[in-house]
Amino acid sequence: MELSSVLMFIAMAVTFLVLLTGIAGMVIGGDFNKKYSNKLMRARVVSQAFAVCLFAVAMMV
Repeated sequence: MELSSVLMFIAMAVTFLVLLTGIAGMVIGGDFNKKYSNKLMRARVVSQAFAVCLFAVAMMV
């Protein structure tokens, strides 16, 4: 596997895990959701942007 493929897989996995954590927090609710929902959404957006940028760079190369 090329380095770009490995990095893209890691970025997608991180995005997926952050998304699942946020969904689980919403389902559970309570203090966890109040404390971490916005932080998890921001982390998901950042990790998703990183994955898209990696994909764009891989397509240009």
